[in-house]
Amino acid sequence: MDRCANLRYEVEHSGRILARSIDGPHLRPDMHTLFVTCALLGGAILVMQLLLGMLGLGHHDIGGSHDAHVGHHDGSSDGLQLLSVRALSAGLAFFGVGGMAGMAFGAGLLVALPLALVLGFGAMVGTAMITRWMLSFEDDGSVLIQGAVGTTGTVYLAIPGNGEGSGKVVLTLQNRTVEYQAVTSQGALPTGASILVVDVLGPDTVDVVSDPLTKELSRAV
Repeated sequence: MDRCANLRYEVEHSGRILARSIDGPHLRPDMHTLFVTCALLGGAILVMQLLLGMLGLGHHDIGGSHDAHVGHHDGSSDGLQLLSVRALSAGLAFFGVGGMAGMAFGAGLLVALPLALVLGFGAMVGTAMITRWMLSFEDDGSVLIQGAVGTTGTVYLAIPGNGEGSGKVVLTLQNRTVEYQAVTSQGALPTGASILVVDVLGPDTVDVVSDPLTKELSRAV
């Protein structure tokens, strides 16, 4: 019994010594500096990402660019992007914030450090989930060719007449500029001509005619 009691005492005594060494006063200033640095650095990167996004330069961080063509999907919204700049900077910032909060309440490093790790990892996962949601929302809003019927555009590549071949037209759909293959059952349409989409013939092909409004205006002039 004495030997078991001595062993238990030694284990408990060693644990207290280890706890004091980890949470010692000599480490607190250094850890506080680390937490502050992480919070400031991560926050600065996040702000820079937001500013770049507002300027249209930070889009690649949230999954890469999307082409304007119909049905295009680059798979960028699959999975959580935990290693993206935005997720990592959010994790770094909240790691610092959690650590500072733990130390500010006098909890000590034994509480502040786990709190910082939990908040940092939670911020990474949360940011990655929001990023994936944003990408899925963007994908769901991709341009649908069915909406092209009734819209006007411009011939990009001359279209042979009487359905004898195809050319290309440029349209504006859902505030995006898109390019489609185009055919016409009327006369040939030269490059630069204004057209009206009258039907959808395929996933990337439309049937067009010369824009009647443009014809009327040209006659009036």
